[in-house]
Amino acid sequence: MLLRIPGVYAPQHDTWLLAGALAEHLLDPRTRVLDICTGTGALALRAAELGAGSVTAIDISHRAVLTARLNARARGCPIRVLQGSLTGPVRGERFDLVISNPPYVPAEDDRIPGTGRARAWDAGTDGRALLDRICCQAPDVLAPGAMLLLAQSALSGVDKTQVMLEEQGLRVDVVARREIPFGPVLTARRRMLAARGIITAEQRNEEIVVIRGRQHP
Repeated sequence: MLLRIPGVYAPQHDTWLLAGALAEHLLDPRTRVLDICTGTGALALRAAELGAGSVTAIDISHRAVLTARLNARARGCPIRVLQGSLTGPVRGERFDLVISNPPYVPAEDDRIPGTGRARAWDAGTDGRALLDRICCQAPDVLAPGAMLLLAQSALSGVDKTQVMLEEQGLRVDVVARREIPFGPVLTARRRMLAARGIITAEQRNEEIVVIRGRQHP
């Protein structure tokens, strides 16, 4: 059971798909983990429970930071939770594993909400406002031989994520996929997304994927 302050993203299918991919990798007391866009801290907590020796979680939302700290305290997990944008708070540090489930839902426009619930999912007209930045920034905090696990919707350009990470020198593959029904946000935006050609008029499901990028040793 996770505590959640109103306005903080509730763990959903993408969270648990990424948690499953995380569990496939051996973590030990030497493993340094970074969770970007932590929300409730669910993935950071999972990394700690799987045996990671050091876990850092980051979110731009003050409410998310407070929520993650409360959940870490309630579980007795010594997680460092920082407020800030993506990798900014840990610039200069290196991690063995970076995980992220960022906002990736295509929105009406490119304005990124500074407050409100939509901040947890709106990511510009193509859904890539955060994904592109993570693809550019995450490799800079990966230690030699380290790994990135990134969740996103197929509606937001899986191929582009793969190409961007490969351009950063990572070896990239898709390690998990799951098709899920549209939730309330995508259901409300079906007409807009169909008009843009992102989905078909009849489409009611989306595919969530976990992309893995490996740093060369």
